[in-house]
Amino acid sequence: MRDLVARLFNLERHEAGAVIAGFGMFFLLFAGLFMLRPVRETMGVAGGVDNLAWMFTATFVGMLLAMPVFGWVAARVARRRILYWVFGYVSATLLLFAVGMATSPEDPWMARGFYVWYSVFNLLAISVAWSVLVDVFAIGQAKRLFALMAAGASLGGLCGPLLADRLVTPLGHAGLLALSALCLAASAFAASRVQRWRDRHPLPADAEAPRQQPLGGNPFAGAIDVLRSPYLMGIAVFVLLLATLNTFLYLRQAELVAEMFPDATRQTQVFARIDFVVQALSLLAQLFVTGRLAQRLGVRVLLAGVPLVMAAGFLWLALAPTFAVFVVVMVARRAGEYAFIRPGREMLYTVVPAEQKYKAKNFNDTVVYRGGDAVSAWVKTAIDAVAQQPMIAMLIGAGIALAWTINGAWLARRLDGRAGDGAA
Repeated sequence: MRDLVARLFNLERHEAGAVIAGFGMFFLLFAGLFMLRPVRETMGVAGGVDNLAWMFTATFVGMLLAMPVFGWVAARVARRRILYWVFGYVSATLLLFAVGMATSPEDPWMARGFYVWYSVFNLLAISVAWSVLVDVFAIGQAKRLFALMAAGASLGGLCGPLLADRLVTPLGHAGLLALSALCLAASAFAASRVQRWRDRHPLPADAEAPRQQPLGGNPFAGAIDVLRSPYLMGIAVFVLLLATLNTFLYLRQAELVAEMFPDATRQTQVFARIDFVVQALSLLAQLFVTGRLAQRLGVRVLLAGVPLVMAAGFLWLALAPTFAVFVVVMVARRAGEYAFIRPGREMLYTVVPAEQKYKAKNFNDTVVYRGGDAVSAWVKTAIDAVAQQPMIAMLIGAGIALAWTINGAWLARRLDGRAGDGAA
């Protein structure tokens, strides 16, 4: 049976335990976070659709404040324990928000505060979880295994919205927050199993930079490394273009849902059902397609294929700006990101030093991403105000997607070069 499973999922026999633990880590993390994603979207609508650009800006400011704090922790805590500190903080804060929502459910500032907090720390938690895998696995293993473990994220993302849909009525938003905190605590335990597996199967690099030691450096080392390295800067550009396209679609989604579904509970259910479809498609691709595709055709197909599809999708939206077309494009974009873009993007960090796997990666995943959100939110607001035609923003989005395609192909070529040179 083990041999059958190994052949079916392209594993080596000793890797099964690590894949199961990584799968569980992502499943629990994403079940907890995606249970709250529909709540976040509902809080965004409750805080006012017209205020979303301001909330994106507040999120970016919050990320700027969080980045040096994370850098300080990463410099002083053994890198194998960084995840536990982050997940512990997120879980504790979730419980505080649960109390606040239970006592002041109609407070618009509570809604706005949760929207900004979630938008900051969901990215941070996901980035740190991926940093564990980037730290633990070499590039050859990453091509085969990252998509399989990321399938846990898709399954968790599948269950999270379903739980939100079913439990929001009996538990309320506060109950969902408390349940999410428990999921994050269990995810941290699964991450510890991944670390223990690597202890039993060490990489050569482990002798040079033990995971039991702090990374050292200063709190701003991640930003400095990105600015100094053309390779890391290329990843930053990739993340920036990704965030810009996501924001264009996200703001359009908020507008359409607010128009069509005025009830807050109904909005949560609609957002949850869209998430459910996205994660179902992502899960199938991650289990049976992504790993084999990366191993046989290289990372380029992961990093450049989806952006090219999105260029066509934005053109379609410009020509047929209906809700049905929007849903198809949104589902394609998000499923493609989870199934192909995210595993490919994480593979880019397997060939950089240990400190950059946490600090520079975190800077790109959080500050650059939310900075792209904030800037592109105001850009789209300005485009809509001047043109008063959604088609214009969609045409601009198509051009951005083409630039994203070129950037993804360049990064894949640089990754192949670094892997071939044996870069650490």
